[in-house]
Amino acid sequence: MHCPIANSFNYTSTLCACKPGFLYNTTRNICSPFAGDQEILVGTGVDYSINLPESILSFDSIKKYTQSQSAFLGATLVMIVTWFMFCFLVRFGSVGNGRTYWFKVRWMISRLDMCFATRHWLADQKYVKKRKTELGGAFSIASVILFIGLFAALLYQVISKRTVEVHSVRAANAPDLTSFTNDMEFNITTISTMTCSNLRGLGTLLTGKPGFLDFRTAPLSTFANFSCQNTTNGPTVSLKCANCQLIRDNLYTSWQFIDLPNVPASAVGFEFNLTARDRRHKKHRSFVSGVLKNDAKFVTFRGNDPNIFGFNLIPRIYRNKHDLKLIQPLFHEFLPGSYFDETNKLRSSLQSSSNGLVNITLQVSFLSSYIIEVDNQNVMGPVGFLADLGGLYCVSIGIFFYLLIQFEYRFKKFRQEDKVMRRIRNRMKAQDRWDKLRKYVIFTWGRRSLSPEDETVVETACCSSIIIKSHGNEGSSRSKRKHPIRKDTISLNTKLSRPNDKKFSLEQVQTQGEACCFGQLSSIPEERFSHQVLQKEEPGDANNRDAHGQQPMSFNANDIPMPPSSETKPGSEISASEIQKNLKDLYDYNVMLREELIRAQSMLHTLNTKASALKQQ
Repeated sequence: MHCPIANSFNYTSTLCACKPGFLYNTTRNICSPFAGDQEILVGTGVDYSINLPESILSFDSIKKYTQSQSAFLGATLVMIVTWFMFCFLVRFGSVGNGRTYWFKVRWMISRLDMCFATRHWLADQKYVKKRKTELGGAFSIASVILFIGLFAALLYQVISKRTVEVHSVRAANAPDLTSFTNDMEFNITTISTMTCSNLRGLGTLLTGKPGFLDFRTAPLSTFANFSCQNTTNGPTVSLKCANCQLIRDNLYTSWQFIDLPNVPASAVGFEFNLTARDRRHKKHRSFVSGVLKNDAKFVTFRGNDPNIFGFNLIPRIYRNKHDLKLIQPLFHEFLPGSYFDETNKLRSSLQSSSNGLVNITLQVSFLSSYIIEVDNQNVMGPVGFLADLGGLYCVSIGIFFYLLIQFEYRFKKFRQEDKVMRRIRNRMKAQDRWDKLRKYVIFTWGRRSLSPEDETVVETACCSSIIIKSHGNEGSSRSKRKHPIRKDTISLNTKLSRPNDKKFSLEQVQTQGEACCFGQLSSIPEERFSHQVLQKEEPGDANNRDAHGQQPMSFNANDIPMPPSSETKPGSEISASEIQKNLKDLYDYNVMLREELIRAQSMLHTLNTKASALKQQ
């Protein structure tokens, strides 16, 4: 017969079994090698790492992410480099007039200068002046980051290594041993496909040393309650002792698993867990647990030779925990019994009934001659902690203070950064406040209520879009300013004196009112204004010429022709054709005036822009 399961063999011609060291998986219906973790875990029941409640802070969870102080120092270095890169890239942004986003960020960085505000370059200072620079803000935040990182590493060191556990050994006496009353539980699982039905021989307890007078035999029920439970890994034998008083030095008990029809007695490993808990302080629990198997090769345990598990029990008194008395279990040794590592030998054993069992023996040694007393000694007091904290602060500030001095010594630009930043911000604030004040005055009392010294904008009644900058002291009194001519004073029936070249001057146009927009320009002398226009014109202004190659309006009265004559003879009749002709001439004249007005407005806008640029420079 051939077994359909991989890594298996047949015996007695009808049954199948897994190869040595392989365990049958009922879920997947395969035989897989047993590879359990053989690490022995030991818990003392007392945690010295931190005294805070686990619900508030679990130090073990922190240890998973921070195995040493290098994690804190590495994170601190990354944060400092990231901060410096951010400050370096911000400096490439445009400052503008102080309203850009980059200027706001740089100004905010300069306001963060809290560590070096009075410790900047003082060689050019006659007195100690509090300065806040962008470089100082960058180094201040970097020093704070470094201090926080070093402080976190110091806390890690204080929490993990602030105390030293001191163990002292003293001789035990009978009253001390009787005071150790712990609840103990022992669980051992035979990793196999067997069940509790294969269990035999559990129920006898041996005390003392074999071959000596104190060797005794007693029912196991007088010492502990025992039971068997089927698990996914195999049958688990449990021994529970409530309020145990361990007086005897050595305890022995054993049990066997025998063959049943279609269920042979075999195992690939053993798993154990021994715990002890103080009845008065139930939150303290000491334990030892692990998995045992053959390390060299895959084997299957089966045969008459017993598998011996040795454990030691050590009494401990924790003086720092209100004299807590706790028994500490420790794994001593494992002596493997009969096993098979070859398929043919295992097949022969399964076909024979002479060695169809798995024998297990448990040995517990209570080391009652001595008692270990545990206490703590603090290696760092409050004075030492404060001294370390002050040292970290001095180191953090000192490193970046040295860098700040070196930068300001080698680059003179950094010495004046605070003045440049404050000048830009003050100009922006002053402009905002001045605009608010002007809006308030204009809204409350009108534009004419502004003082002549501050009034730089003159808006005409009929051309409200023209803005004229005054450059002199002329017209400083309210009486010298020209008032706009009302439209109802314009008359086409009034005769105008014509010069020889038949063209109006600028003052005549303003007097008659046909071009009321030009009337406001009379407050500036014609020769002085045209002279300023010619002076401020640069070679690049040739682009302002119109499509006909003409220069923008220069405010010469000879460039403006006189309006068409509307004089009529008294007593004469005017025909409809003449009225139509006069209206057409008047319309053409108004179109010409509009074009001249647009040119004047463009030129004044250009002059205003250049004046603002000159003021900023």
